[in-house]
Amino acid sequence: MEIWINPACSKCRSAVSLLDAEGAEYTVRRYLEDVPSPEEIRAVLGRLGLEPWDIARTQEAEAKELGLKDWPKDEASRERWITALAGHPKLIQRPIITAQDGTAVVARTDEAVRDAMGR
Repeated sequence: MEIWINPACSKCRSAVSLLDAEGAEYTVRRYLEDVPSPEEIRAVLGRLGLEPWDIARTQEAEAKELGLKDWPKDEASRERWITALAGHPKLIQRPIITAQDGTAVVARTDEAVRDAMGR
């Protein structure tokens, strides 16, 4: 199991604390420093069953600068979104946990963290 975190994020710290309290084995990826490649983002999206716009933080200053809210959310624009997430990792929703069964979750709640641990 791997968790993508931003240590400055309270939801990320909460998820890590819960994993520790439950004795889970996991690897931490500080995705702002170890930026996921477009291929890794595609793989995580596949595991999540989501599209790139579903995990984009559109309220971030960088998103506003890019005009992300106005981008089309369709197959033709998918790669543009993935490229933006890889180029601006702050735009990636957090934390993301990749579970042992090959799935992933956006673990913003304790329930989602527990769900990932049970997979």
